[in-house]
Amino acid sequence: MDEQFCDVGGGIRLCYDTFGDPADPALLLVMGLGTQMVAWHEDFCGRLAGEGFHVIRFDNRDIGHSTHLEGAPTPTIRQLLMRRPPAAYLLEDMAGDTAGLLDGLGIAAAHVVGVSMGGMIAQTLAATRPDRVLSLASIMSTTGGRLVGQPALRVMPIFLKEAPRDREAFIEHTETLFRTIGSSGIPRDDEELRELAGLMYDRGLDPAGSARQLAAIIASGNRTAALRHITAPTVVIHGTADRLVRPSGGRATARAIAGSKLVKVSGMGHDLPRAAWDQVIDAILENAQRAGFSRRQVAA
Repeated sequence: MDEQFCDVGGGIRLCYDTFGDPADPALLLVMGLGTQMVAWHEDFCGRLAGEGFHVIRFDNRDIGHSTHLEGAPTPTIRQLLMRRPPAAYLLEDMAGDTAGLLDGLGIAAAHVVGVSMGGMIAQTLAATRPDRVLSLASIMSTTGGRLVGQPALRVMPIFLKEAPRDREAFIEHTETLFRTIGSSGIPRDDEELRELAGLMYDRGLDPAGSARQLAAIIASGNRTAALRHITAPTVVIHGTADRLVRPSGGRATARAIAGSKLVKVSGMGHDLPRAAWDQVIDAILENAQRAGFSRRQVAA
């Protein structure tokens, strides 16, 4: 992994790396709540680069090796549950970070793919800065509406539990979490998950940063009206077994964005296991083609 850094404005510095030829059309991958860019598996990124994209993944603010807003208001669990957290920033600010990253890389516009909170950031970027988004793929995400995409009740205790500080205990905690929210109808690779958890631990954990990200989601409210302004070709991808952002969130997102296509991945939960990659990548590619992207031709 060749980590690089970009100052995106407002005192925020993002850590990123890239795959593929910089001369190819850019594809920006936006990760979800409390999750580092390495959760976009290198093989997944390589698959997209092999199709003819210049793939960029990055750590959002307050996670991984990007800027952490130490000293900013950090909500308590009670404030988050009451949906009245102090918010140091909003999803729109995080969308501004992505635009700043594109500026720093000299990229006028990109195909944008976001998962979970990353889907919300990608949606916000497409709604507020339509000139920066060639196509949009919103994966396992929602609109912010209170009646859609809400987690199953049994998910919340493990989801909100603070992760252990010990490395092995953190890996076990991550396994437990994804047994609860991950795919149940298609195979998952637990050893690969353990490797990812170990890598994220080694890059550094910040529970306060994750809490501030969650506060940004809550404080940003219902974005349905804004989503109606999105004009980029859009695909909404959602697993039928998602217990963290339930499938109603994906359906609501697709309804809000005119001309969007809803792709349901049978058995996929709130994760991206290899068994789902073919369907997810094909959906991203097909949607990008609606924006004029041409897949790389592989010599026979």
